[in-house]
Amino acid sequence: MGQVTQVCVPDIGDFKDVPIIEIMVAPGDRVAGYIGYGAARERVAAPAETLIRLPAGLDVERAAGIIVTYGTSYYALKDRARLEAGETLAVLGASGGVGLAAVELGKIMGARVIACASSDDKLGFARQHGADAVVNYATENLRDALRKLGGERGIDVVYDPVGGAHAEAALRSLGWEGRFLVIGFATGEIPKLPLNLVLLKSCDVRGVFWGSWIARELAAHRANTAELFAWCAAGRLSAHVHAAYPLEQAAAALRALADRQVMGKVILRP
Repeated sequence: MGQVTQVCVPDIGDFKDVPIIEIMVAPGDRVAGYIGYGAARERVAAPAETLIRLPAGLDVERAAGIIVTYGTSYYALKDRARLEAGETLAVLGASGGVGLAAVELGKIMGARVIACASSDDKLGFARQHGADAVVNYATENLRDALRKLGGERGIDVVYDPVGGAHAEAALRSLGWEGRFLVIGFATGEIPKLPLNLVLLKSCDVRGVFWGSWIARELAAHRANTAELFAWCAAGRLSAHVHAAYPLEQAAAALRALADRQVMGKVILRP
């Protein structure tokens, strides 16, 4: 996130076989975008077509917290799970960056949201952001708790950025034709799911690789991000920033993430 200082347009003769993408930003615009890596800098260069103008009323710190976390979760719920109003969504790691985003977006999309996390403090935080029910998987049996909350129909969508032993337990809670979203493996352990469960439930296990998707579907990514910015500017999404660290304290910010001290998003402030 930041301000456009210059927009460079290449000689079209060098790119005559490349589809032209309309440049939507101009010098002086406040913008945000995803550049993959190397963003911990005072100044960066980014392709103009990857930048999205910020609406009035949206501060740059919350905008910085939207791009990856809410972008990932919106792609997961909208484009991969095709979550529908009235369905039940279970979110693992519900107080983290992508988990909190999934809780808030699930509510906007009309779902009943069950937040799952490892402490009562984290679950209280998720409730403050709209969760309808909570499960502490450090003290409760996750499968049993989700089965009880899912009722006869079961859970429609599981959002899992955690992995490890919780993945199979959550998969077992899915109902008929449910969708299990593989977001990541915060525990460090990549689970091995029993495929007989997928067969018996006629359910789907769907991968969510947001970074690769935006490289393939840039226009769809821009549309999703613009929608997220508008919701945040209107107060419908919190884009909660746990802490904003000075750029020189980037290592401390990473330690806070590794120590699982963060609820919401950590950002660096140049």
